Amino acid sequence: MALQALPLIASPTMIATLLSPTVREATTLEVYFSRTLGFSLITIGILSVLLTGSVPLSSRLTEAGGTSTDASDPKAPYALPTLTITALFHAAYASYTYAMWTQTGVFSFGLGTMGSGVLCAIGLWCILFATSDGRISRKTGADKRTSGFPFKNKEADKRKGKKGM
Repeated sequence: MALQALPLIASPTMIATLLSPTVREATTLEVYFSRTLGFSLITIGILSVLLTGSVPLSSRLTEAGGTSTDASDPKAPYALPTLTITALFHAAYASYTYAMWTQTGVFSFGLGTMGSGVLCAIGLWCILFATSDGRISRKTGADKRTSGFPFKNKEADKRKGKKGM
């Protein structure tokens, strides 16, 4: 988000030139909206980093030294909602820039679509796969949430007394 915000804050005229079919000076309103959007992106980025637990806000560290989504962790209640809102923001941003790209054909909108799409995909991946420790069996060490669909689960068949094929 900081990479998106820096050109908006530093050079609104350059952004207006990239997005406009004609080369012209940016109006006062365009400069205002450009810089406001840039500051908003930086604020959202900093809040996302802080609320997801990427930066420890206390002096107490977890055993592994990383972040956790444990319920006892003080920042855990904010991690998943922050990831969800950030992923939705990037999904909306990517769909808007895609619509503008298909309507105008300006390459800068295509770059915005790719950047926000990647950030949305990373956020969704974290929501789906990185938010829980799983349910690991003490006996076998396998995840208890696995199923046999669409592939055979030979470990589950062994425990049930069936022969895996």
